[in-house]
Amino acid sequence: MDDRVVAPLDRGEVRLEMAWGGICGSDLHFYRDGGVGASIVRNPMVLGHELSGIVCEIADDVEGFKPGDPVAIHPARLCGECLECRNGRNNLCRNVRFLGSAALNPHCDGGFRRYMTVQQGQLRHLPAGLDLEAAALTEPLAVVLHAINRAGPIEGRSVLVQGAGPIGVLLVAALRLKNAGRIVATDLNELPLEIATGMGATEAWNTASSFPEEEFDVVFEATGVAAALASAITRTRRGGVLAQVGIFAPGPVSAPLSLIVSREIDFRGCWRFDAEFDEALALLAEHKQQLTGLVTHKFDLPDCLEAFHAASDRKTASKVLLRLNA
Repeated sequence: MDDRVVAPLDRGEVRLEMAWGGICGSDLHFYRDGGVGASIVRNPMVLGHELSGIVCEIADDVEGFKPGDPVAIHPARLCGECLECRNGRNNLCRNVRFLGSAALNPHCDGGFRRYMTVQQGQLRHLPAGLDLEAAALTEPLAVVLHAINRAGPIEGRSVLVQGAGPIGVLLVAALRLKNAGRIVATDLNELPLEIATGMGATEAWNTASSFPEEEFDVVFEATGVAAALASAITRTRRGGVLAQVGIFAPGPVSAPLSLIVSREIDFRGCWRFDAEFDEALALLAEHKQQLTGLVTHKFDLPDCLEAFHAASDRKTASKVLLRLNA
């Protein structure tokens, strides 16, 4: 454990007692591999960006929040000045300080700790009926909602979700809530497919032995495995949409790009989220039971190493939560 000095609050800042945090795939990569893509850990860094907490102290100029308020935490602190911010593409801010990220140096510490200080603008009150544990799923659900928005109209359309990890199964659940037609989930492991079925998949295929042969209106590639891109392109119908949600490792990726041309496939990258964070909160409050079925393990913060070990085994775990105030 690492003790850090608690600095006095600056203008617009709020101190939180942390409640729950979800372990993300990027947290696992930072822990196991020392980096995610081009983001390399160069100095000690606190992980965690899927977070909820309770307000315990506010700066003198903060309004709208008071000690004791339960909150969800938007992990992005935008610069507000780059071209992307000025054009309303906040999720693409090139100078963003994102909790638990090594994209910039000095790194931006995350929330897997007892107390944390953030800007008031990063906090959201919890809707009535939403508890702090479920609120820790707001961030990954926001990622999913942004990907669906990038894919375009979804109602009644046939959809393939490649990869039934936490993001994949949340995609399935959100697609069901948004009235998609046939929803097919694929994965190499049985547990993720069982969870996907429970969260609304019409069909679940274990691609270790078989794969749906037909084409789909929309394909969400949620594995980030380079070899999976070829099958995602092949399974996207003419005039369809391929939404890339999984993050590839740096470097070239081999794929049948001629099919993107000849089929006029729209290949759309999906990066984080913006206003979808607020939509995710509302959906969690209204459909908590349907959207929390991916949580398989809960650990106390002192047991974080055991939690990371569990989260690394996709045959036995999906979303792993840390109880941060234990």
